[in-house]
Amino acid sequence: MRLTVAWLVGATILSAQPFQAKSLSSISVAGNKVEIVNVAYEVVTMQRLLLRKTTSSKVVLDEPGTVATTKLEAWPLGTSLTRKPLFTIQASGTDGRTVEGSLFVIDRGLEEVQWWSVYQLRTGRHLFDTYVPLVGFSISRETVDLRYLGLEIPPDDSPDPRLKQKNVVGVVTYASANGVLHEALLACDDAKQAQLLRSYADSTRSLALTDEIPPRAFKILISQNAPSPANTIILTIPFAADDLDLAHAKLPAGLHLTRWKQR
Repeated sequence: MRLTVAWLVGATILSAQPFQAKSLSSISVAGNKVEIVNVAYEVVTMQRLLLRKTTSSKVVLDEPGTVATTKLEAWPLGTSLTRKPLFTIQASGTDGRTVEGSLFVIDRGLEEVQWWSVYQLRTGRHLFDTYVPLVGFSISRETVDLRYLGLEIPPDDSPDPRLKQKNVVGVVTYASANGVLHEALLACDDAKQAQLLRSYADSTRSLALTDEIPPRAFKILISQNAPSPANTIILTIPFAADDLDLAHAKLPAGLHLTRWKQR
């Protein structure tokens, strides 16, 4: 199997048409303003793609925040970069990275709020956003069959009116490299508690898998930020048949998980 993969990768690279490309990184400093452009190339053999990532940032010293953009252009491996890219991804964000040769994740956290946008690397299609670091794992001990978890905490000005409801806390996403498989809406009976749990300033959230291989469940932990007591609440959601087993989820009183589908 390893020899076969190595041969395929080698054959792909050898069959690429020879060419050269140069892209300049730059930095400009004028007074208290700093502008930086960095360019990096990457070959993703799994998708037979050549990637060019360009990150641009502007910083005003002694002022909070950064203006930054991350752009990813993709060409079929062996295609000259003078041709139109197969797709282009561009979003505000400080950087981007490939994940397991199948996803591209952009760090969107330009201010105090950390969040990420996840894209399908094969097509450039946006899959989902997450306000905790992306969690990946295999659902099988015998094969590498990867799944990904995210938790979106919608802003108050969310374009989806359903997410503006006062009892909404967030959306759990369960996905593969081929797309989103299942979603669940987390809501709270107490609107004031829901507002606290979804607050960017007052709460910190994280996801953690159980220790089994493959994991049988994952946990969502939500803690209050200092100076308030942490008062961490824990939600445990099991997996069943490559799905989120919402019927057997263990949730604090007043919290509910229901099936959901993004528009």
